[in-house]
Amino acid sequence: MQNFLAVFTGTEASMGRWQQLSEAERKQREEAGMAAWEAWGRRHADAIVDDGAPLGKTKRVTAQGVADVRNDLAAYTVVRAESLEAAARMFEGHPHFAIFPGDGVDVMPCLPIPGRD
Repeated sequence: MQNFLAVFTGTEASMGRWQQLSEAERKQREEAGMAAWEAWGRRHADAIVDDGAPLGKTKRVTAQGVADVRNDLAAYTVVRAESLEAAARMFEGHPHFAIFPGDGVDVMPCLPIPGRD
């Protein structure tokens, strides 16, 4: 079994579409989305290593200093699976993009650090 980082993505455009919904429709979708997300979590409880969290505003640090940046990263979680394919399949139809305004979930293996066991 291997760990995989799942990064939930969302663009400004998708958030703009969400903001165009009426307050009542957003509230209804939020309730349905959270219920669906919790159900997803229960279905995959044995595979979830770290529930993760939503991500906030970003600062990028480079050799030139610190700057505010916008990226498409919205949240993360860590799961354990037999393969990248199996990990990715866990997120098919996920409420992040099926109900909420998210665009997708990028899934990638957490690789070992060279020289460490």
